[in-house]
Amino acid sequence: MKKFIQEFKEFAVGGNVIDMAVGVVIGAAFKAIVDSLVGDIINPLIGLIADKDLSAYVATIGGVEVRYGAFISAVINFFLMAFVIFLVVKALMKAKDIRKKPVVEDPTEKECPYCMSMIPIKATRCMHCTSQLPELVDKEEF
Repeated sequence: MKKFIQEFKEFAVGGNVIDMAVGVVIGAAFKAIVDSLVGDIINPLIGLIADKDLSAYVATIGGVEVRYGAFISAVINFFLMAFVIFLVVKALMKAKDIRKKPVVEDPTEKECPYCMSMIPIKATRCMHCTSQLPELVDKEEF
């Protein structure tokens, strides 16, 4: 139980929770913008074509109103939000890749100066041409 509490404490105090909270707040604010875009701009533009606002489309079935126009507006909202979130995540991943420094690994192979074959870096004799390799003072030559 103590380990569980410690893990939760690290999670709650760590940057992930704060980042997630900021994302939720910004997402909620952005949702209001998308709702306004769909409700105030896209629906009336569709209304110009169809002679009435998209949210005004209602089907009455047995005394029950099925507001399929409002549903279509919600679907448009969803796709706009998903598209914008995709673009933001893609931009963040690209920025993260730009900041990441490439890892330079030590070489594991060198070239035999006699037959030009690749051999292990610690080899003292070439496995291809069996030549005795000269001892190099500076490893930078390979």
